[in-house]
Amino acid sequence: MAGKFELWVDKGGEYRWNLLAGNGQVIASSQGYASKTNAIKGIESVKNNAPDAPVVEVEK
Repeated sequence: MAGKFELWVDKGGEYRWNLLAGNGQVIASSQGYASKTNAIKGIESVKNNAPDAPVVEVEK
């Protein structure tokens, strides 16, 4: 099964989304958005901007 985005309204009335792996595990969560339109724009941004994103290791 392919991954998917789930979109919902939180208790505070903001729209949020999770990106789920094929096994249903949450692999990314959004900030809160004031509108559904902006939440969907956030999803589209992840889809468009991250397919070839590099992995950068941060040393502490």
